Amino acid sequence: MSEAGGGRGCGCRVPQRAPWSLVAATAALCLVLATSVCTARAAPMSREEKQKLGNQVLEMFDHAYGNYMEHAYPADELMPLTCRGRVRGQEPSRGDVDDALGKFSLTLIDSLDTLVVLNKTKEFEDAVRKVLRDVNLDNDVVVSVFETNIRVLGGLLGGHSLAIMLKEKGEYMQWYNDELLQMAKQLGYKLLPAFNTTSGLPYPRINLKFGIRKPEARTGTETDTCTACAGTLILEFAALSRFTGATIFEEYARKALDFLWEKRQRSSNLVGVTINIHTGDWVRKDSGVGAGIDSYYEYLLKAYVLLGDDSFLERFNTHYDAIMRYISQPPLLLDVHIHKPMLNARTWMDSLLAFFPGLQVLKGDIRPAIETHEMLYQVIKKHNFLPEAFTTDFRVHWAQHPLRPEFAESTYFLYKATGDPYYLEVGKTLIENLNKYARVPCGFAAMKDVRTGSHEDRMDSFFLAEMFKYLYLLFADKEDIIFDIEDYIFTTEAHLLPLWLSTTNRNISKKNTTSEYTELDDSNFDWTCPNTQILFPNDPLYAQSIREPLKNVVDKSCPRGIIRVEESFRSGANPPLRARDFMATNPEHLEILKKMGVSLIHLKDGRVQLVQHAIQAASSIDAEDGLRFMQEMIELSSQQQKEQQLPPRAVQIISHPFFGRVVLTAGPAQFGLDLSKHKETRGFVASSKPYNGCSELTNPEAVMGKIALIQRGQCMFAEKARNIQNAGAIGGIVIDDNEGSSSDTAPLFQMAGDGKDTDDIKIPMLFLFSKEGSIILDAIREHEEVEVLLSDKARDRAILKDPEMENEDQPSSENDSQNQSAEQLLPLSQTVDLVDQETPENPLESHSEPSSPADMEEAAGFAPSEQKSSSTESLETPSLDGECTELDNQLQEQSETEEDSNPNVSWGKKVQPIDSILADWNEDIEAFEMMEKDEL
Repeated sequence: MSEAGGGRGCGCRVPQRAPWSLVAATAALCLVLATSVCTARAAPMSREEKQKLGNQVLEMFDHAYGNYMEHAYPADELMPLTCRGRVRGQEPSRGDVDDALGKFSLTLIDSLDTLVVLNKTKEFEDAVRKVLRDVNLDNDVVVSVFETNIRVLGGLLGGHSLAIMLKEKGEYMQWYNDELLQMAKQLGYKLLPAFNTTSGLPYPRINLKFGIRKPEARTGTETDTCTACAGTLILEFAALSRFTGATIFEEYARKALDFLWEKRQRSSNLVGVTINIHTGDWVRKDSGVGAGIDSYYEYLLKAYVLLGDDSFLERFNTHYDAIMRYISQPPLLLDVHIHKPMLNARTWMDSLLAFFPGLQVLKGDIRPAIETHEMLYQVIKKHNFLPEAFTTDFRVHWAQHPLRPEFAESTYFLYKATGDPYYLEVGKTLIENLNKYARVPCGFAAMKDVRTGSHEDRMDSFFLAEMFKYLYLLFADKEDIIFDIEDYIFTTEAHLLPLWLSTTNRNISKKNTTSEYTELDDSNFDWTCPNTQILFPNDPLYAQSIREPLKNVVDKSCPRGIIRVEESFRSGANPPLRARDFMATNPEHLEILKKMGVSLIHLKDGRVQLVQHAIQAASSIDAEDGLRFMQEMIELSSQQQKEQQLPPRAVQIISHPFFGRVVLTAGPAQFGLDLSKHKETRGFVASSKPYNGCSELTNPEAVMGKIALIQRGQCMFAEKARNIQNAGAIGGIVIDDNEGSSSDTAPLFQMAGDGKDTDDIKIPMLFLFSKEGSIILDAIREHEEVEVLLSDKARDRAILKDPEMENEDQPSSENDSQNQSAEQLLPLSQTVDLVDQETPENPLESHSEPSSPADMEEAAGFAPSEQKSSSTESLETPSLDGECTELDNQLQEQSETEEDSNPNVSWGKKVQPIDSILADWNEDIEAFEMMEKDEL
């Protein structure tokens, strides 16, 4: 997302917003507000160091692009762990994420203009010839209209834009005759049938060969699409119309934007995440700036810059005012309900919102951009990468990181806006983390879990299209680029479109529908956009002064749920009661509950049931506080369930030529050495004989002092462990016997005991799916001697080369084993969490289905409320007797008690929809139902 050029009518009017700081208030409440502020500015980075970092980016791109061309092309994407191409239909389905793949050499097309930005003009010319020679757009495959537009159509148009630029310079591309543009036009016509709806909103998917609705198309039955999916078309479609003179593309994209604007919630001026393409009804009514909506806002502002249509700026300003009024709680950006925008819809943020500071730079609202960016950077410094989602107290919510570029993008634009060398240091950190944790022999691998450092066998095309482009531009001086980057606008996929399109083929019939639906006060909006020159040349400490209070926000802020702190001080009143502070024996707390319409009922089994009647609350504000309290109580109960599970482990290949670069996600065992409490186990691997490990080993000399590889099946896991331990093995890796199984497509498991005392098992045992296990087996066949590290998380590669650098052993404790009567694999991901129903492996790109209400009541300890009125919300919590001051402690104590009393803890209960416990509470409860689905 972001704008490179100054654009139309751009000046330097920069509104100095000073939003009330949620973090400052929270810090004051927690008594952790820093008593002193350092005002020293980051030292300027020398020209030599910037060149060195720029050259490092070039080498990293060569590593990624070269391995794609060598091992994957003409496939769509590279699988960097197995060094092969990802071909649709030949690999296990990953759900919606595979809709980006259309058998059209996606990574090559997405990388075209990156080659030119990085001064690789010869490689660009070769790449264009390959695209023209090899790429077929008439494949019988169902693809995402959104992804195909931003990646393929945008890639072709970006390649065309720079091809004609190079041709005009007279050295390269002299043979070029708009061939890429003709391919783009062909693809544009293939996408047009998707717009055949009464609303003008496109279907989310289309068959490249057969279009929509035909029996052969296998699509056209969808009813919903995301707001960003329908609202992120105008730049590419308008550019295609302006380049070719075919107005139909821009007209269709404008119609979709007009419809979304018309369907916005009129009182809040917000849009939801998902909309019905036929009726225009909002399906998901939560609203934010992250996944599902993000680039809709981006394209409204950029459409004004590229096309010069004031209505787009009017709409953006209207939405932006609503965002800053309801969603922005600097430095946080929290989703709200479009009909009740003062009510937060969730307690976490997704990583896609990292683009928003860059968009705020284009808007000219610098202060909140600096604040949010700094908060995100603190999260990155804690986890090395930005998790797919993280909570308001900065814990990991979804642990994946597919090498997204949005944070690098915002870093580049903040540096352009402020000239602060601090952002060069941020970019340097990104480079170091990519090389240290994501680089593998065949490219860069996405992070499967930022906590363990384990990898996923994927390298998305956007990594080459965006990440290297923004990082190179961050360190490049103007003379380092062969063309003027200020003459172009970046699409959401960082493809370059020339600003001169604003004056080309301007015969599109357009209707300003904005003023038909809203009256705008022009004094509230800026009718200019900032250029990318330094905005604060006379105040070099401006950005530093904004960042400084946020330096410790991640590590030193007290945990908090979703609550608008400014509301807690309204009219001098005390802040609302928080779930974590609630004590059932405190009369004052009970009185507050009564005021919020919440009743407390003691059940016969010792549990406590909370029931809320909104109509019994003292006021509408108290009713909202009660609803928020109930949500927090649900999440605390959810956290109790999460704390019962064992986290995933890591198998790291550390021998030549891997040197720790390949990290495999492994399931732990409920017996044997606990790697979270002891030093990791390091050793060479050897296959056991028999391979199933179900009898005394016939090759004890081969596994003596090594980590034994054994196959799952035919006997208990504990029996396998005892057999290899008796043979002298120092650890064991069980490899799934289900050929083709992978942690990419199946939930991770942990190995249970055999119903007997397993204290005699002293070695660590880990479980790998077939795909991950085959990586080790292939390495043995190729290199014979393969050394691995079994640990709770991946280790620093520098430490791996010098084991003496490791820290001392952690104090050991008894290993808590939970026994089972037969061999079982217990799903790690299926914990009772009323916020995440069944966390998918790819949470921003997948969906999950809820189970039956009965299952959840059994798993979560909930009992159906006897009251079933339409305004009732009920929740049971553990018995709250005793003088405890933290509900977290009470929940944890109950968790431990339940585990001690029940050795066969059920891990197989799936999370249920909230409406199985909460009565139908009309519009208010819809916000929670949408939140519970987490369908991003």
